[in-house]
Amino acid sequence: MRQVDSANKHGILLEVVQALTDLNLIITKAYIASDGGWFMDVFNVTDQDGNKITDEEILDYIQKSLGSDACFISSMRRSVGVIPSTDHTSIELTGSDRPGLLSEVSAVLTHLKCNVVNAEVWTHNTRAAAVMHVADEETGCAITDPERLSKVKQLLCNVLKGSNKSREAKTVVSHGVTHTERRLHQMMFADRDYENIYNDRSDEAQRPNVNVVNWCDKDYSVVTIRSKDRPKLLFDTVCTLTDMQYVVFHANVDAEGPEAYQEYYIRHIDGSPVKSDAERQRVIQCLEAAIERRVSEGLKLELCTMDRVGLLSDVTRIFRENSLSVTRAEVTTRAGKAVNTFHVRDASGYPVDAKTIDSIREAIGQTILQVKGSPEEIKQIPQESRTRFLFGGLFKSR
Repeated sequence: MRQVDSANKHGILLEVVQALTDLNLIITKAYIASDGGWFMDVFNVTDQDGNKITDEEILDYIQKSLGSDACFISSMRRSVGVIPSTDHTSIELTGSDRPGLLSEVSAVLTHLKCNVVNAEVWTHNTRAAAVMHVADEETGCAITDPERLSKVKQLLCNVLKGSNKSREAKTVVSHGVTHTERRLHQMMFADRDYENIYNDRSDEAQRPNVNVVNWCDKDYSVVTIRSKDRPKLLFDTVCTLTDMQYVVFHANVDAEGPEAYQEYYIRHIDGSPVKSDAERQRVIQCLEAAIERRVSEGLKLELCTMDRVGLLSDVTRIFRENSLSVTRAEVTTRAGKAVNTFHVRDASGYPVDAKTIDSIREAIGQTILQVKGSPEEIKQIPQESRTRFLFGGLFKSR
């Protein structure tokens, strides 16, 4: 259990939750209380395996990260790591999602001699957002030439627009350091990915249960959320409430079982509770979207190999040629190695065929690309083909 006492300010709760999340801690319970100019937060946390944290060095680091003297340097970090801005150029992309989009974006960057160092891509409700860190192919440093950057923006905007002229596509290039996941939430929120989120969905039972009521005696609005638990759920919720300009005065979170329960007592930054039914519906929609953006749809594939220019372009092209659509991606470079995670599904909406995965692993490398998804996410094929899928690559890779 960690307890945090500090001066209160708008966004301080998000900074604390963000710091704990960036340390890869799992928050199982939380109690938040804010009164006047101070707040007290209590968090029950474990490591990724659910174990109590006993390493004094880690505990000391947590204390320093969250103490009153901390400047929350971790707010500039993210889970895949951020290198100094002199070493990369940050590109933010938003637009309409479609099969093959990441492949097309990667091909443009490769053509322009830009090497993707780190990237994270989210898709939700027909929209796509990405934060990509790229470096010059020859120098390995940030790209600073204004003409070249202008060309990068123009070509990427053309790719993002595609044939959909009714929704805006946006490309932003900068050299600043941002928290990638925070930016992805902000970008998708600004792109209104929360609109009409469940109009065509049949799995109503799977959607988060979000409710907002006013507690008139105390001038609070009470937000309650029941949903399936998962890592970073609290961060996603608090991030959205903060970006919507709401202040959390009290909160209780219980995520010790398969279902998470969150309760927030909030007011708008101007001091008022939720004022209308339209505002209430917007809060509900935005929180539902925040919870679902990170939900990983499709089969999980992990790639680990030596990094090289054009690797992301080649891998995603193979996905596209085999009719797979990337729903989420995390691209990381560590000590010259590419460690990438992709969530893919069949472009037609069917379960991914095991023959397709077999073909992709053969093209990329049996030992390089590993399947991490559950068996039900792969369409069953005859026994002899499954045997070849499981064992055929072992002999070829020797």
